[in-house]
Amino acid sequence: MRGWKIVGLALAAVLVPSLVSCSRHSAAVTQVAELVAQADAAPTPKLDWAQCPETELSKYQCATAAVPIDYAQPNGATLSLAVVKQPAADKDRRIGTLFSAVGGPGGSGLKWASHGELSAGEVARRFDVITFDQRGIGRSGQVRCFANSEEQHRFWSGILLPPANAEQEAAAARNARELAAGCAAHSPELLAHLTTVDAARDLDLLRRAVGEATMTYTGGSYASYLGEVYGALFGDRVRALQLGSMIDPDAYTNDSRAQIADSAAGTEEVLAEFLRLCAEAGQPRCVFAGPAKTDAAALRVRNDAVLDRLHQGPIVVGQGEHTRAVTLTEVLPAHATMLYDIKEGWPALAELLTELERGPAGNPDVVQQILDAGGFTEDFLDSFIAITCADNSFGREPEHWPAMAAELSSVAPHYGAMWLYLRQACGAWPASAGGYPQRITGPWILRSDKPALLFNNRFDPVTPLTAARRAQQELVNARLVIVEGGYGHLVVSDCAGRLQEHYLVDLQLPAPGATCKPDEAPFAD
Repeated sequence: MRGWKIVGLALAAVLVPSLVSCSRHSAAVTQVAELVAQADAAPTPKLDWAQCPETELSKYQCATAAVPIDYAQPNGATLSLAVVKQPAADKDRRIGTLFSAVGGPGGSGLKWASHGELSAGEVARRFDVITFDQRGIGRSGQVRCFANSEEQHRFWSGILLPPANAEQEAAAARNARELAAGCAAHSPELLAHLTTVDAARDLDLLRRAVGEATMTYTGGSYASYLGEVYGALFGDRVRALQLGSMIDPDAYTNDSRAQIADSAAGTEEVLAEFLRLCAEAGQPRCVFAGPAKTDAAALRVRNDAVLDRLHQGPIVVGQGEHTRAVTLTEVLPAHATMLYDIKEGWPALAELLTELERGPAGNPDVVQQILDAGGFTEDFLDSFIAITCADNSFGREPEHWPAMAAELSSVAPHYGAMWLYLRQACGAWPASAGGYPQRITGPWILRSDKPALLFNNRFDPVTPLTAARRAQQELVNARLVIVEGGYGHLVVSDCAGRLQEHYLVDLQLPAPGATCKPDEAPFAD
């Protein structure tokens, strides 16, 4: 009898986790079916296309789409999404509509459209290309977290990112609670309906509105997550899903701290490459290298010395009446985001470090110009927080952030705390610890006839290659192309462009294991 008991216990040890896993999978399938059914019950928006009235958008057609604020009430109150279309150049050979979204979250599709073409080449000839302001952004119900722009500016200009001592940590926790409460007070109808699931259902309504039976979509950075969520909900409606600068959907949704650790470690890795390649390039291509031959280790010591000085207090650049006091809160986010762009950001970072190191002998005008060129608008930050916190898995205690930041410092000493504290308001967000009911947590398998095509630079400072590999594994039905020797957050590669074109136009995938090379190298000029 003892043997049977042992066997029975062993069977139970195997079966119970399996049953729990099956139960969770069944619940996830049921949830997805309900979320899709809610979207399908919503009326199809009517798009009245007309030439965009703004000068910077006049080459496009504009429309608005009415979508439910709350998909659980598909015939209830609506929100107007601002939509822009670049019509196919070759109407006789038009394939259909390509939808594209902007990263962040918080980026405006209309603002992106105002800077140039939405697409070019054969893709622009064969597709109408549509982008939009996602709900909660820009002209699609911009999230409001303050009574007016003056309060908004006061708050964001006073943020300490990251805090440098216990007093600042306490102030940061108070600020996080103030921000969360402000968003709840000034955007009460919208705040609970800003998950990426809501945005993905908006995207499917736009597909219906233009008469497409299936979805053709491209998006990078956060917009890759929007594509992943769309695929998890509407996989059977996907024609082609081309994503880049990949977010790991499971970590982003279910383990926010791990996702931040991955991003921060990626930023650290690209910083190391910046210093190495700067030393190799030397002056004049990289001004931070100095006049004498140097190496990456020496540049790291100098870089860290500048940041250590900023942790102690502002660095004053210039002398006399012509000075600029520069704070850690100003420099560290710029330090990270300049790593996104090798063409302009890397030379600017080299110049900024040089001027900060020189201190009184530095040029305050150069510092001001560099800092003014970067950064995010305050509306972007409001939207970023509201959408990020709608999808996150943080606990509801902003006072725990210092302990989490200390843990991150072991893998990302420069950037871990910064990326973490940017999201501290999520610790006070007015939602249950389990998140909003429409938020999904996987599985992320893309159940479509055609695999997704993914691109990622080898050295991406915020969506590292490790995240892209995990995203490929989680989607299962996906092919990843690595841009070997690619640096920065934007894939710039003729090779990748050709592969994207073949995929979107002809539904041809590159061979498994295919790689590309970038068009540009850092400090090449």
